Amino acid sequence: MLLMIFSVGAIAFSCYNPAETKAGTGFAVIELFTSEGCSSCPPTDKAVAALLKEHNSNVYVLGYHVDYWNNLGWKDIFSNAAYTQIQRDYAKSFKLSSVYTPQIVVNGREQFVGSDEKKLTNAVTKYLQQAPTSKLNIDATAGDDHKITVHYSTNASNANLRIALIQLSADNKIQRGENSGATLHHINIVRNIKMVPVTVDGNVVLTVPEKLSTSDCRIIAFTQSVQDNKITTAAETTIK
Repeated sequence: MLLMIFSVGAIAFSCYNPAETKAGTGFAVIELFTSEGCSSCPPTDKAVAALLKEHNSNVYVLGYHVDYWNNLGWKDIFSNAAYTQIQRDYAKSFKLSSVYTPQIVVNGREQFVGSDEKKLTNAVTKYLQQAPTSKLNIDATAGDDHKITVHYSTNASNANLRIALIQLSADNKIQRGENSGATLHHINIVRNIKMVPVTVDGNVVLTVPEKLSTSDCRIIAFTQSVQDNKITTAAETTIK
């Protein structure tokens, strides 16, 4: 079932390196808003996973598990109110009257129902042909107390930088709700994310959730225009 909400303000884990957008090539940041409680979401999860497998360069997937399904039969263990807020901010930017799952936003420029594979394929193909308008370099180092320090440098201006800790994959058996009895496979699950105003370079510290190994994670970062939410460049790195 596709859920629309009016906008008001046994798990198994399964890890690209050069952390710079390739010069002269395009990129696609795919932000997927999903939930384990939504029966329309698993097919979209599979479609995005297949797309990422096909395009293993300059395609960046972030899976945000929203929390507004949690009182409808099943609480998504990956859900976070912060991710719902990101979706609501997009709804405002796109002048939508509601948020829904599954939803896909590509490069902060267009949004559509996640099950529309043709729109997804066309959007990715289009943006891979457009060179980024700025550059971004990142590296990530694991420290004590489940902390990761991400260093970045960029020539982007009048933008925000989002840095996300991504869990590469997980399988979860659903006990209740619309997907009761199914074992769902997720990729590139956002487990933590921070947004900071862009400077030429800087450091951002992220916390890794308990029982999650950094070897099962990567860092994805992208710069996003303050004026219109358009994503101007992106990068991905492993954690040292």
